This record gives sequence, C-alpha cells and structure tokens, in this order.
Amino acid sequence: MSKSDKAHLNFNNQTVELPIRSPTYGTDVIEIKKLGSQGLYTLDPGFYSTASCESHITYIDGREGILLYRGYPIDQLAFNGDYMDVCFTLMRGELPNRQQKENFINKIKQFCPIDKQFSSFFTGFHPTAHPMAMLISVVGALSAYCHNDIDVTQQKDRETAAIQLLAKVPTLAAMCYRYSIEKPFISPDPSLSYAENFLSMMFDRDENKPIDPVISQAIDRIFILHADHEQNASTSTVRLAGSTGANPFACIAAGIAALWGPAHGGANEACLSMLNEIGDESHIETYLARAKDKKDPFRLMGFGHRVYKNYDPRARVMQKTCHEVLEATGSHDTPLFKLALKLEKIALEDEYFIKKKLYPNVDFYSGLTLSALGIPMNMFTVIFSLARTVGWISHWMEMMNDPTHTLARPRQLYLGPKKRDFVEIDNRK
Repeated sequence: MSKSDKAHLNFNNQTVELPIRSPTYGTDVIEIKKLGSQGLYTLDPGFYSTASCESHITYIDGREGILLYRGYPIDQLAFNGDYMDVCFTLMRGELPNRQQKENFINKIKQFCPIDKQFSSFFTGFHPTAHPMAMLISVVGALSAYCHNDIDVTQQKDRETAAIQLLAKVPTLAAMCYRYSIEKPFISPDPSLSYAENFLSMMFDRDENKPIDPVISQAIDRIFILHADHEQNASTSTVRLAGSTGANPFACIAAGIAALWGPAHGGANEACLSMLNEIGDESHIETYLARAKDKKDPFRLMGFGHRVYKNYDPRARVMQKTCHEVLEATGSHDTPLFKLALKLEKIALEDEYFIKKKLYPNVDFYSGLTLSALGIPMNMFTVIFSLARTVGWISHWMEMMNDPTHTLARPRQLYLGPKKRDFVEIDNRK
C-alpha cells in the first residue's frame, strides 16, 4: 500500500501533517493515529468514515455493485467453485490446487465430530430456546475444552483453531436445530461434502438416497455468498475481541452474538416475516403504496442495501439459485412463493423502485431459498453464522499474524457532568 500526499489539519494555531494512504481499490484514507499525541481525537459515530484496520481479504464497491474475496469476483466463485475453495482462499490468500484442497478438506473432516461429554451442554437449554442463543453458548464453550491447547501467539495453533471452528460450527449448528425440535443428534458423515454433511446432520433422510445436488449446491452457494463482507459489525466485534488476545472460540462467539441483531444478520428472517404480513398477492398494491409513503412505518424488507447503492452482486447469484430450488422442490405454486415472485417482478419493473435502486437483495432470495428447503426462520441466522465463521476467523488470523496489531481502544466525546462532590443521603434533594 503506497503513501500519497499529506493532509494538513489546522487547529489551535497549530498544524498537524497527516499521511494519505492509497488502497488497491477504493477511497484514499487519511491516517490519524498521531492526533492522539496532539491531544485531539475524532468523533465518528458508527465508524462510517473510519477505516479501523488494513486488510487484504475482501473488497466492496457499493456504488458499482462489486464484491471481491481476495480479488476474486463473488459470482465467479459461486458459479465455478465451492465453499471449500472460498474457505481456503479467504484464509490463505489464493485458490487451492487439487492437492491443497484435498488436504484442507481432510483436516476439516477430522475435527467435525463433537465429544459426547460436550453434547451434554445442550441439556441445560429448554427446547424452546432460540437456536442462536444456543449457538453462542456452545461455540463459546469450545474455549473451555480447547483453551489450554491454543496459544494464540503461535501461528500453528491459530491455524488449528481455525480448522476446528470450520469443522465444528456446522455440527453445532445442526445440533441446535435437532435439539430445538427434540430429535436426536445426527453424527457427521465424512463421505459427504461440507454442504451435504450439514444437510445430513439437520434432517432425517434415507441413507441409501443421495441428497439432491440442486439443494446441496444451493446451501453451498448460500455459504459462499455469506462467507465475508469486509468490516461489518460482527467482523469488527471479532477483531475487537481478538485484539485483547482472547481465545479464538470466544472471539467467534462474540461475532455470533453481534450477528444476531436484526439490523445485521436477521434481515432474511425479516423478509419472510414481511411476506407473511402481506399474506396474499391481492394485498401487494396496498403494501407497496404503504412502502412509498414516508409517513407509514411499513418498510419493504429485502430490497435495497445499506452498502450496495446499485445492485447487490450476491443477489444475482442467489436469484438464480432460488429459482432452481423452487423448481426442484415444487414450491413455485405455493401461496408464499407466488406472492414473493410477484413482488420480485413488480420491484424489478416499477419505476419507483428502479429510480431508488431498491432491487431485491441477497436476503430476499436467501430467505426464500432456506424456507423452500424446509428450514425454519429461527435457523436462518444460525446458517448465516456458520457461513460467516470463515470470514471471522480469516480476519482474526490476519490481525494476529500482524506483529504491529494492538489493543483496540476507541475514545469518546464525554458530555456528562463536571466533577462534583458526594452528597450524604440526608442532604440529597
């Protein structure tokens, strides 16, 4: 990363010279680290104008609708590769060759099983507990089993922790689902692919009948499209926790907790809730009118995106995948999906939505796809967490591999009371 011109900040009759950093792609960044030594800090609520780190992993251009993992376009990865290609690439920086990929997959399969003693953790939950609450707890509990075996200062141990997380989170996610429906856990099957194995652990199936490749490919693409998304709230949480030297399993549990928020990982669940609220095709025009009325609290979920001001590049992939799944499962003619497809058609043709670039996003299509596969809404964010684990662990490894990384310690603008003396209780007003 090259250094460019200098920026000059004038205040209190003094000038501070600040370097301007130029990225591979994107906006130049003014480096403000030295401001603190000058007794001055910046205020940026939400960090929308702040680069919190240097990273080589993911690039997003929201205006142009671009998403790159290590330089590779998301659509090329989704249509030509698989999730194991993406995991290796995010963690190691390059696509694997055949031997590297085989070795990588074998390592993951080695760590998929969960110790029977560990399974007893689930008995502490009521079956009605939200699967995300269970997942946060059991992923965090992995640190109790592995804490003494992981030295985060050693690269070899960091690699081992990363592989263990990629292997065990799908098993734990499936266990959360099975426990919530009060059915016995299903052990991992090393003969299956990563996506097939997850589906196998989720659902009772005839072992003599292969999993429909359209369905396993759909799950694999969902994993790919959600694998990473730059410095979002949950990834930043993982980096923040990791900067303290915390156990990696605890860091990922923190990321899962951040993802659970409806403003972050719950969007595809919100899409299905919205469709259920609309209820019938005959109500679409009424709800579209409400969506266009700024005074009405109703909002169309799954349209437009905070980052992508044009078209969500993941949505192009997910749209095709969604329609393939609806065809394979015979869901096109069910009321919910007929409603969704009509809403999609209107949004892609309606002048209001086109002008405001409110196109269907990845959450719209992924929610429909997961629903068509028979996965309940309370598992949507669990599957998002599973997919995002590789992104979180890649960012954690990138940070830990950087010898210059330091404890994250944001500042604040204090607006509370000035210093005052304690008042005895009888003298208080």
